[in-house]
Amino acid sequence: MATVQLSDIIDVTVFRDLPAVNGPEKTVFFQSGVVTRNSLLDEIASAPGKTAELPFWKDLDGTVEVNYSTDDPSDVATPQKVVQGEQIARKAFVNQGWSKSDLASEIAMGPKAMDHIRSRTDTYFQRQWQRRLIASANGVLADNVANDSGDMVVSVAAEATGSVTADTRFNRDVFTEAVYTMGDASAALSTMAVHSAVMEQMVKNDDIVYMPDSQGNLTIPTYMGLRVVVVDDGMTVTAGTTSGFKYTSVIFGAGAFGYGVGSPDVPVEVEREAAQGEGGGIETLWIRNTWVLHPFGFQNTGTPASVSFTLAELAGAARWDRVIERKNIPMAFLITN
Repeated sequence: MATVQLSDIIDVTVFRDLPAVNGPEKTVFFQSGVVTRNSLLDEIASAPGKTAELPFWKDLDGTVEVNYSTDDPSDVATPQKVVQGEQIARKAFVNQGWSKSDLASEIAMGPKAMDHIRSRTDTYFQRQWQRRLIASANGVLADNVANDSGDMVVSVAAEATGSVTADTRFNRDVFTEAVYTMGDASAALSTMAVHSAVMEQMVKNDDIVYMPDSQGNLTIPTYMGLRVVVVDDGMTVTAGTTSGFKYTSVIFGAGAFGYGVGSPDVPVEVEREAAQGEGGGIETLWIRNTWVLHPFGFQNTGTPASVSFTLAELAGAARWDRVIERKNIPMAFLITN
């Protein structure tokens, strides 16, 4: 009896051309404008090499006082200049594979294993992409505390459960303080990502207002005009020094992250091992992606243990360095109980 193989079910070329069901473009981070994909980053992600140089023009120095005109020809003004800065981003070369045995497919009840895998691969990579974004934000936070006097961070969390009060929990006053770490540029902030425990506190405070989505349904939560993204297991939760927990909320502005997609040589591949399963046959679906996902105004520092930074490496202070002034970084952090 002939056995239907994965290669008989999945046309690799068609698989590659199918639109992503739950790709990053479907996330609220994209929908809110926190992450912006552009053709330049796509080109960089597809170009040779492991890193990408992202030059930018620095702003004119507003602290330099204007010249005051005179009628004396010996008074010669010295012009100012504009200089370039550079952001350095490292590409992420990622992949994952899923296997199924021919025997399992033959005796399985209901949907075949590979049919289920195919329906979930986009969701898997969306979650991994989102975890890289949050890990990078945590690394920016760690770098800011270690090297920039914590000028992007407001922390009011108590270290012990017994010391937790209304002032150490999420509240409007501390939220406002965090927003205004951007000074007169605070209006650029538009979205915040919080742990579900923080969202619960916001709901208890009766501060959440639901706005209509594209279908007119009141499903988009907002807080003081900012869209709220609840990212439970991705947001940082740290234990207090004695007891209790501290929660990190991140407030983003539009364009806080740039995003580009590269073109792996073989994005999708089916691998067959006829001898495995004692000759029963095993087939594996491999999917590969190349991403550039980078916070605006920062550069990657150091070298990863392998080719790409892991989530743990991205979350470390040693992997980031801010290269523009604070108020031009559309991101702020709030740490509460």
